[in-house]
Amino acid sequence: MELDNTSILHRLLEDEEIRHQLDGYLQMQHVYSAAIQEVKTKLQILDEEFQSRYDHNPIHHMESRLKSPRSVVEKLRRRNEEVSSDSARRNLTDIAGIRVVCCYIEDVYRIAELLLHQDDVTLIRKSDYIKNPKENGYRSLHLVIQIPVYLASRTERVPVEVQLRTEGMDFWASLEHQMRYKSSRPVSADLQKQLRECAEQLAEIDVKMQKIYKHLQ
Repeated sequence: MELDNTSILHRLLEDEEIRHQLDGYLQMQHVYSAAIQEVKTKLQILDEEFQSRYDHNPIHHMESRLKSPRSVVEKLRRRNEEVSSDSARRNLTDIAGIRVVCCYIEDVYRIAELLLHQDDVTLIRKSDYIKNPKENGYRSLHLVIQIPVYLASRTERVPVEVQLRTEGMDFWASLEHQMRYKSSRPVSADLQKQLRECAEQLAEIDVKMQKIYKHLQ
C-alpha cells in the first residue's frame, strides 16, 4: 500500500511539473478543441449532403481526441525539443486528431478530396497507407491539415490530423493496437506475419464489398 501511495504522489508531482512546463496549455487546448469541432462540422455537412443527394452516407462514424499534456511533453522530449506550449505549437501537428471511419474505400478518397478542396483548408502533409500499407499491414489515409480558428482578438491557424479508413481497416488497427501495446508478451515474427495476412484479407474484403455495392447501385 505504501508503494501505491508513493507512486500516486510521484504521479501528482509529475503532473504538476507538466502543468508548469506547459504554461498556457489550457488556452492552447481550447484552440485545438475548437479546431476539432470546425473539422468535424465540415465532415458532417459533407456526409449530410451525400445523404440528401445520393441516399448514401459515406461516413460511418467519427472519433476525435486531444493529446494530453503528458503525451505532449513526452513527444517533445523524444524529439529533444523545448518543453513549452509555444514549442508544442511549432513542432507538433497531431495535438488535435480526428478518425473518420468510412463505409467504402472510394468514400475515403471522396471525403478527403472534398475536404481538401475547401477554401480555408490547407494541406500540410498527406500519407497514403492504403495504397502503400505499412510493413505491419496498417492501412489508412492520413491528412495533416491547417484551418483557421476565429477567436475574440485574433485568428489562429491550427493543424489537425485527420485519419480516414474503412470499417475493416479500423477493426484491424484497433485490435492490432490492443495486442501489440497491451500485451506483456512480445509479438513474434510468426504472429506479425499472421497480422499482416489478416490485414491483407480484410483489404480484399473491402474491395469485394465496394464492388458489390457498386453493382447493386
